[in-house]
Amino acid sequence: MHEIVSNELGYEGRLLKLRVETVRVGGGQTVTREVIEHPGSVSIVPIDDEDRVILVRQYRPAVANMLFEIPAGTLEPGESPEETALRELREEIGMRAERLREIGSYYLAPGYSSELMHAYVASGLRPAPLPRDLDEDIRLESIPFTELAEQVVRGVLRDAKTVSAVLLLAYERGLHGC
Repeated sequence: MHEIVSNELGYEGRLLKLRVETVRVGGGQTVTREVIEHPGSVSIVPIDDEDRVILVRQYRPAVANMLFEIPAGTLEPGESPEETALRELREEIGMRAERLREIGSYYLAPGYSSELMHAYVASGLRPAPLPRDLDEDIRLESIPFTELAEQVVRGVLRDAKTVSAVLLLAYERGLHGC
C-alpha cells in the first residue's frame, strides 16, 4: 500500500503543474515522486474522402526534431474532448468534420504524468480554418491510411499518439498484418 506523506506544488505553468510527493511504500520506506498534472488532451486521425490521413509535420523542442504526427491538442477549461478535437482540426489542418468518432483513450506516460488522451477519427472533412496558435509552425502532408499503418508498424513514426491511434484504427479495420 502507498501512503502519501507530503504533497508539494513544485511548479505551475500555463499548461501543466509539477507536483512533488513523498510516499511511504511497503516496508515503511519513503520515496519521492514527481508527477506532472495535465488537463488531458485529444488526438485526431483525419481521413479524407480518398482514405488519406492528413498529418502535421512540426518541430518538437523536447526531442529537438521535426515529427510527423496526427493533429492533437490540450483540453481547454470547460471544453469536452469532442469540442477540443473539433477545434484542433480547424486550427491545425483548417478542416471541420461532419463525423467525429472516439476510438479509444490512453495515458501517454503514466509513470510521471496524469495526461489522458482521447483518440478520434474525423471524416467528412470540409475547409473551415481557424487561426493557428502563435507558437505553431505546421506543414500538412497526407498519406493513404494503409501506408501510414505500415509505417507505424515498421517504426518509421515514433510519436506515441500517432502510433496508438493508428494502431487502434488499423485493428478496427482488420489490418492486423500491416
